[in-house]
Formats: sequence, structure tokens, C-alpha cells
Amino acid sequence: MPVFKAPFNGYSVKFSPFYESRLAVATAQNFGILGNGRIHVLELAPGAPGVTESVAYDTADAVYDVCWSESHDSVLIAGIGDGSVKIYDTALPPPSNPIRSFQEHAREVQSVDYNPTRRDSFLTSSWDDTVKLWAMDRPASVRTFKEHVYCVYQAVWNPKHGDVFASASGDCTVRIWDVREPGSTMIIPGHEYEILSCDWNKYDDCILATSSVDKTVKVWDVRSYRVPLAVLNGHGYAVRKVKFSPHRRSLIASCSYDMTVCLWDYMVEDALVGRYDHHTEFAVGIDMSVLVEGLMASTGWDELVYVWQQGMDPRAS
Repeated sequence: MPVFKAPFNGYSVKFSPFYESRLAVATAQNFGILGNGRIHVLELAPGAPGVTESVAYDTADAVYDVCWSESHDSVLIAGIGDGSVKIYDTALPPPSNPIRSFQEHAREVQSVDYNPTRRDSFLTSSWDDTVKLWAMDRPASVRTFKEHVYCVYQAVWNPKHGDVFASASGDCTVRIWDVREPGSTMIIPGHEYEILSCDWNKYDDCILATSSVDKTVKVWDVRSYRVPLAVLNGHGYAVRKVKFSPHRRSLIASCSYDMTVCLWDYMVEDALVGRYDHHTEFAVGIDMSVLVEGLMASTGWDELVYVWQQGMDPRAS
């Protein structure tokens, strides 16, 4: 399976929604504590277990997350450790990039998410406790959402409702927002420890997954959230990212500081259906391809990016 060795520690990996062989990777020097960052755009070589770098962009600070535009196939957005948000166009020569840079967040930008239904806007979340809404054609953020009382580790759009998103915070809550409303519409006290990640089910727009420092992944129905639909136990340390499959309704991928990537079917009793232990440091980034069913990618602090087919060994060549 394809493996890419980055010079810095991996933080995030995202498949292109337009090209099945293209990925973007966010990396940070010195585990993101101090130093530079780099964004890699990778191409999977057809018919061979190889991966090549098509372009890389250096940043003065760590890159914690990337996302692809849903409207322009060559555009990606990065969240940077200095609080900036940068937009890149891979169709332009590297000296022309970034094409835009926004400096509004007061602390590290931890997540970026492009609106999959409206396709004209994106969200950022930050250690400054806020989420910001941006439009591609605006010179400044459209709105700032400030209710969380600690770092907002992730904000993610609902896949069906273009005005609705969820945010996961170190204040142990997930909040549901509608951009047409003045404040959050729902507060879910999901875990007793920091919530590091959340994601919406791609087939049921009321189902949400969260992951936490408490080592669990929980699945919620926002219509009745007093008790989770499922509590998924199996990781040995904090669960850094959680991601619903774009192809299978009940399939969830997660990655953890225990260095593993896990696959879960939250609707069956023995929910853990796969465990991959290919990383040798914290596994912190994961994605599942929209275009190729079962194709997965992960990255971690071991400076490696793995791309593999579900059920296969990520290390197999």
C-alpha cells in the first residue's frame, strides 16, 4: 500500500473530492510545538503502490488541518498554528501561493471544513474557543461563534443541511449550530473529558459521532441525546479523530494516541470490526475516500502517511 514519508510530523490528511488519486497532508515541525509547517499535495500512482508529491507549500508555523474546496478542484484551505487561515490554488505556480491569508483567530487554528452542500463557505475552529464562518468571496469572516469556554478542536458541517454544523470542544461539550440563529441550538454534554473530534453520519443527518480524551467514541441522535446510541470502547488512549464512512451508514473510523486506527460498526454488538497498528507514534489524522469505496488514509507523528484499502495491511507493499 502507498506510504509517504514527510519531513515533519503529520497532523491531517484529506482525500480530494474531485480526483480519486489526490490527497492533501498537513504537517508540523517538532510535533507542532515550535517551528515550521508544510502542506503536501500527493498523487497515488496508478497501478503501483507508490505515492508522489506533486507540490508542497511551506508555512512559517505548524499546519494543523487542511480541507479541499468543494467547488474548485485545485483549491485547498489550511489552518495554521499562528492563527491564520490560508487558501492555496494548486493550479497556480507555487510563488503565487497562498492566494489568500486571513489573520483573525487569536490562537492556533485546529480545524477547517468546507461546506459540502452550499460549496461557497467554510468553517474554522481554534484554540481561542471560537468557530468562524468564512465565505470564499469575502475579505473577512462572516461570523464568529463564541460560546465554548475552551479550545474548539473541530467544527464540521452537517452533510445535508447547509446552515447546520457541530463543534467539539475541550469544555466537554458538543454544540449544534444553525448559522441563521443567534446562538447554538443544542448543547450535548457528551463526555466527562475533553472532546477532540466530531463527525456527522453521511446517511442520517441526525446522527453524530464524538471522540474524547476518555478513550471512547460515542454515537448520538441529536433528536434524543440524553443517552448515546452507542459507546465504542477499544482505544487505549485519547481518540484524536473520528470519521463516518461516506459509503456505509454505520461504519466509523477513528485514530488515537494509542497509535492505532480503528474501524467500528456502531449498530452491531461487537462494534470493533478492524484495528490497524501501522503507526509508531500518535495517529492523529484520518480520512475515508468519497470517490473510492473502502480507501482509507492516515497520518501521525511518525511522519508517515499511509493509504490503504479497508481490510488490507497498510504496510503491505
